[in-house]
Formats: sequence, structure tokens, C-alpha cells
Amino acid sequence: MTDIVEVLIVDDDAAIRDLLLTYLGDFGIRASAVSNGAEMRQALAERRFDIIILDLMLPSEDGLSLCRSIRTVSDIPIVMLTARAESSDKVACLEVGADDYVIKPFDPRELVARLHTILRRVAGKSQAVVLRLQTSTQVTFGDWKLNRTTRELTSPQRVVIPLSNGEFRLLWAFVEKPRIVLSRSELLSAACGRTMDAFDRTIDLMVSRLRQKLEEDVRTPQLLRTIRGEGYFLDAEVNR
Repeated sequence: MTDIVEVLIVDDDAAIRDLLLTYLGDFGIRASAVSNGAEMRQALAERRFDIIILDLMLPSEDGLSLCRSIRTVSDIPIVMLTARAESSDKVACLEVGADDYVIKPFDPRELVARLHTILRRVAGKSQAVVLRLQTSTQVTFGDWKLNRTTRELTSPQRVVIPLSNGEFRLLWAFVEKPRIVLSRSELLSAACGRTMDAFDRTIDLMVSRLRQKLEEDVRTPQLLRTIRGEGYFLDAEVNR
């Protein structure tokens, strides 16, 4: 990554585009702005960007669809801007591959702080790649197999279970620390690199959806267990 950060803003609201262009420029961040998906694709084809700020509600093609499309060809960090504050909407953003989300109306200072957090994490990826090359690409827990390269989960019956980006990152957080209780805040940080407030139920919903793929009976989970008032843990031995 170069010293000058390149950001692409995708938002159909001209006032928000102008606000972000001005504020990011004050922080030494070089930003470009477009208003829809077609313009976004053209910009990405012409230039390299370090991160995308993507509005959820866009004309013609919404932010979720665009995020999903980007993830098929690129790992570029994506921050979603959304006026929806429900946990289910946040989960939807994470599951299609967004790295973070910011609720409108937002404090530009918070957005800048989140951008820097994500970019610091991306800057450390080279070390993570070296570590991955030194270890197995596949881990097992119980009778399940998880491939970190293809992000495929294989059931004891040898059926490949599809995982969203958010589900994979959450499951990997459990696999990295088996039989250790992880708080909801720790899990959200591991899954998408952000903290949570006391009323954020995003992780609870994500764990619930992951259980539907892992557990025979979600009412009595055997793998992803709950410790009331503390968090969740993976009750299985992990072999690498």
C-alpha cells in the first residue's frame, strides 16, 4: 500500500459525496466519488483503490449486490454506509463480504477512524500470508473439515456446506481458539474488525445462522455452545 490512501466513494447523495471528499482530503486521504454501480465499475477498471465506501441504498443496483459482485473478483476492503440500524441488516452487509458498516447519519471522524483500522489490518496481511503458507490449508474439528483457502466447510457426511464471508470469518475465529469462551465483542472484532455497543445483537444472529449449518438440533447445540452472560465457544478439538 502506498503512503497516500486512495478511497472510492459510491453514493447517490451529492451532499454526502461532497462531505466525504472534503473531510477525507483534510486527513490526507485521496478520494474519488461516483453515484452508482456502473460508474463504480468504470472507476475500478481505470484506477487502483485501497478501500471502497459503499452506500447500501443505490439506484438500479443496491450496495449489497455490488458488494457481492466485488467479492467475486477482489478482496479490496469495503465499508458499507447504511441508514438501517437493525442487526439483521448489519449481518446482511457482513455476509456478502463487507469489512465494516457505518450507520447514517454518521460522524465523519468515526468513519475516518474505521478506515484507518481496516487499512492497518490490511497492511499486516503479508505476514498472515506467510503464516498460512507454513501451516495446513485445512483444519478439522469434530468430524467437520474447514478449508481456509477455498473457504469450504465439509460435513461429516462429506457434503460441502456453503458459507458466506461473514460466516467463514466467524467460524474461523472459533477454530483459532477452540474451547475458549469468546465474548460477543471479541467475536465481532474477529469477524469484521470492529467493536460493538451494548445493544448490538449482530453476533447473536450470526452465531444462530452458523448453528443452523453445524448443529443437528439448534435447540441443544453441541459444537457452538453458549455461556450465559459471557459469550460462546467451540466445543471440539481442532486438528491442523
